[in-house]
Amino acid sequence: MRSIKTILFAAAIIISATANATIKKIFTDPAKSTLTGKVIDKKTGLPLEGASVYFPDLKTGTATTAKGMYTINNLPNGNYVVEVKFIGYRSVLQNIAIQGNLILDFSLEPSVVEENEVVVTGTSKATSIRKNPVPVVAIGKQYLQQNLSTNIIDAIAKVPGINAVTTGPNVAKPYIRGLGFSRILTLYDGVRQEGQQWGDEHGIEVDQNSVEKVEVVKGPASLIYGSDALAGVINLIPANFPSPGKTQGDISAEYQTNNGSIGGSAMLSGNKNSIVWRGRISYKEATNYRNKYDGRVYNTGFKETDINGMMGINKTWGYSHVGFSMFNDLQDIPDGSRDSATRRFTKQITEADTIRPIVTDEELRSYKIPALHQHVQHYRIYTANNFVLKSWGRIALNLGYQKSIRREYSHPVIPVPGLYLSLNTYSYDAKYYLPEKNGWSITAGANGMYQNNDAEKGTEFVIPSYKQFDLGPFVFAKKSYKNLELAAGIRYDIRSFNNSALFTKPDAVTGFDKAVHGADTVGATRAFYDYKHTFSGVTGSLGATYSFSKIFNAKFNIARGYRSPNISEISANGVHPGTNIYQLGNLNFKPEFSLQEDIGLNYNSEHITVNLELFNNNIQNYIFNQKLLNSAGQDSVIIPGNETFQFQAARAHLYGTEITIDLHPHPLDWLHFENSLSLVYGNNKGVSGKALNDSAKYLPFIPPLHTYSELRANLKPKSGAFANLFAKLQYEWYAKQDRAYLEFGTETPTPGYSLFNVGVGGDVINKKKKTIFNFSLLGNNIFDVAYQSHLNRLKYFEPYPGNASGRNGIYNMGRNFAVKLSFPLLF
Repeated sequence: MRSIKTILFAAAIIISATANATIKKIFTDPAKSTLTGKVIDKKTGLPLEGASVYFPDLKTGTATTAKGMYTINNLPNGNYVVEVKFIGYRSVLQNIAIQGNLILDFSLEPSVVEENEVVVTGTSKATSIRKNPVPVVAIGKQYLQQNLSTNIIDAIAKVPGINAVTTGPNVAKPYIRGLGFSRILTLYDGVRQEGQQWGDEHGIEVDQNSVEKVEVVKGPASLIYGSDALAGVINLIPANFPSPGKTQGDISAEYQTNNGSIGGSAMLSGNKNSIVWRGRISYKEATNYRNKYDGRVYNTGFKETDINGMMGINKTWGYSHVGFSMFNDLQDIPDGSRDSATRRFTKQITEADTIRPIVTDEELRSYKIPALHQHVQHYRIYTANNFVLKSWGRIALNLGYQKSIRREYSHPVIPVPGLYLSLNTYSYDAKYYLPEKNGWSITAGANGMYQNNDAEKGTEFVIPSYKQFDLGPFVFAKKSYKNLELAAGIRYDIRSFNNSALFTKPDAVTGFDKAVHGADTVGATRAFYDYKHTFSGVTGSLGATYSFSKIFNAKFNIARGYRSPNISEISANGVHPGTNIYQLGNLNFKPEFSLQEDIGLNYNSEHITVNLELFNNNIQNYIFNQKLLNSAGQDSVIIPGNETFQFQAARAHLYGTEITIDLHPHPLDWLHFENSLSLVYGNNKGVSGKALNDSAKYLPFIPPLHTYSELRANLKPKSGAFANLFAKLQYEWYAKQDRAYLEFGTETPTPGYSLFNVGVGGDVINKKKKTIFNFSLLGNNIFDVAYQSHLNRLKYFEPYPGNASGRNGIYNMGRNFAVKLSFPLLF
């Protein structure tokens, strides 16, 4: 059955990639439209060289010449959004009707604030953030380059409303408004990312160097994406292709001082005769990170290699692209074990684990991956297609296949993986965009996936093997008036879920447990039972945006989210290596349903930009993890060295706000002072009819009040060897989080802390004002504050609680400086 599905899926990808001639005959209008024009500075009237003119829905565009001129050929007839961008200027978004050749000029205004970003995530088609009633934030290339991070999720964790649950520097899972794990759907280039998301310490298997833009939906996006998007969506978007006839790329390098992280990446991309292509290879490695309390934290190093690419064709009938990616990560697994007297880290050297020697200084500084580690591999091939149907609209078809292999080595002597998971995912996404008429934009579609997860190849079994299939048809409509945008939609989701029984016996050679079948199950231990269930739910949203003037608008949106329980929440029964937890599931869970209301206000003038967002979210059947105690009121221990946790379900209420105030006083256009505040409260409303203890009245893993300020100078020297210079000072404050889930010691309060970060950088140019290379010198936590994030899982890795030092668990990374260099390539 699996081989048949693989063959069919591969055939579908080949057909979609080679369908040029057939599609051209059947669907397309033979007319080829061309858009030409000029892009200038509105104040000076001078041409802007290198400005981007791009159609997001068609994935085609170009850059302006030295005289500010541009030409885009082979445009299909229809209504599309065109985006015109240039660094240091306010973007222009304009809906245009392509019905033959068209001349269109654009005038851009200088601005240090980008409030008119175009987004494609969570909507039926490309649209402006200002007009989209769904709360969305876009993080661009400049932000990613000019901030210091250790992975792509860490890179966006300072954005208001977004946080990260971390397990060391290279493992981070996104959190949106107090919700995370399987409630957030991550996309790469619009294709859902699947790789054992149920695990607390399972990161996102994406090369951060390949991401040029991140779009985040802050709230239920189940209408467009189905289950697993109840809290929101993070879309990691690679770079656009270059202008027709161009080949370009870059070579970049980075070094970080705290953990000696060394990284490099090389990319090349081309566009000629309607054929587009892109390829990238990246590598990074690091030793153990350090802070002033723990010194170097043993088993937090990593080695990661990434390869990705895409090839396709852009024609009048639309486009067809095929992409691939390969992710290979060797990741250390910290367990927090220490010597009771010196509090130095120790290591496991035998299976019996009766004696643990102290880790030497040489081992702490080494880049060598130790015996206990994770090996995570992720392979992806996908195709993205957009077919124009003459005057009948267009069809988008995205298909993807992913294979995720996770091996967690927990045996110090024999190099066999304890946990060995192999996940195959086939995803599909089909949309039909009806022709726009009288301001109406209607999209109908269906998406989902088929998954097959094999959990039987290891020696430790925390989850069973399972299969699941998702189907979700939906309809989404938008109506545009002069100052009003209305959007609404409805969807029905169904998930067929089936996990298999699992029997284990000790292996005659290694002595470790192994999965057995058939006659070998006689006398074996039954680790898991068969379980079959069908989950379903109806979701929808209704929203509106009203523009009172060019500088002030208001938004409202109400949305219902849906999420099916994941495999761990349903069936887990075992030790998960790397977590120090014996995990138990619950077969009686129902799907989660949320109802979230959002209100947004935006004011953007020449001197100040203010953005206010308020949200209120009620969730039924909210699933969370809780520590278990035994009858004596002590930690329940099934396997020594591991605390026992079991998933619970209750009603939940989350509410809060994000406020951003950006001062950019004119005529001091080079000065930029940004301030933000993020606040979310998470209350456990319990189960109807049962009293709730005070220690359980808050939800776990709720981020504390967070404020962020950045004073930034953007300088553009008129002569010399430098261009696009910047200098910045950042201040972050995290309040004490005492609204924790204290029941049974599941969580503990976390003290507040303040961090200071700095950065300088810019372009080094030649006499022709062409960039030779770009540089950034960045520093995080420059005063070396010892702190613990409330969402840091290592905070609970403590073998001796209440020790004489007065400190428990592992602290976050200390002072860290980095240098980034990027050399552009243009042919």
